[in-house]
Amino acid sequence: MSSKQQNLCQTNNREVVRELIRSKVSLAPMAGITDYVMRSLIRTYAPTALLTTEMISSEYLAQARESVITKIDENQHPINFQISGHKPHLMKAAAEQLNPLADMIDINMGCPVNKVVKGQDGCSLMRTPKLAADLVKAVKEGTDKPVSVKFRLGYTTDEMNYVEFGQQMQEAGADFITVHGRTRAQMYSGKADWKAIKLLKENVDVPVFANGDICSVEDAINCIEQSNADGVAVGRAAMGDPTLIGRIAHYFSSGEIIPPPTLGEKIEILKTHLNEEVKLRGESVGIKFVRKFYSFYISGVKNASKYRSVLVTEDNYSCLINYLDEIKKIQI
Repeated sequence: MSSKQQNLCQTNNREVVRELIRSKVSLAPMAGITDYVMRSLIRTYAPTALLTTEMISSEYLAQARESVITKIDENQHPINFQISGHKPHLMKAAAEQLNPLADMIDINMGCPVNKVVKGQDGCSLMRTPKLAADLVKAVKEGTDKPVSVKFRLGYTTDEMNYVEFGQQMQEAGADFITVHGRTRAQMYSGKADWKAIKLLKENVDVPVFANGDICSVEDAINCIEQSNADGVAVGRAAMGDPTLIGRIAHYFSSGEIIPPPTLGEKIEILKTHLNEEVKLRGESVGIKFVRKFYSFYISGVKNASKYRSVLVTEDNYSCLINYLDEIKKIQI
């Protein structure tokens, strides 16, 4: 491809990105969380928000052609598929495989988990920016869709290279950036530094979304004011409130703040979540899969720890539904 053709392709992709992120809010990727069911629930309340899949290993994709992890339907567009890895040829192959399904392909450069960074993936790539740039170029070769990257402020406080890193990813061909306002060393402790993200926004030309501690519509508003980002990516807060992303998108389009769901409404959403996971994975696996969500759905409720201890040990579907109904009655 000639330099002129590359520039034209890059321009077209950035126009596509602007359309994909017009809601100014996205679902952040979370391994083992943002699966088909979670994305479908969020889409119910957020018709135009950009959804992102859970992190998908390029090594895994090289061995498994079909899986529940890549399941989507037409309702889930626009959708960004996130892939992880550190081998350019496998990342290119993953992009080629996912290209027919995706509206955008994201490269994970921010996961802080030990087993990921020890394998040279995730946030460890912030310590090897040349390799990270090679991965962007490889993925660009494997897809005609926009390519995005998600990373953190740095590996440690002494290695906060996010501005230079973002510039290098843009130069390699990244069309969109999401940055989590913490270092890898912080994991999820402390508070996300939204103000720091402003410096990155001022030094790149591609759209930037801010991620970290977006737990309400008010948080999203404050984050945009402090970061000057083009939008926000919502992660863990959506685990207990699938309406949040839709409510943020509604505010950005209308200026109206819709109140969060009541406990009764959240319990009904949780029952739907459980039902759909059971349909997708079977009763035994589905019930176990949903256990990670209970503490988020009932957070702040009186006697939440007591309820959670029952929910995470119950294996009978009917008993779970009945118990959720009991929680709803007791609390209302």
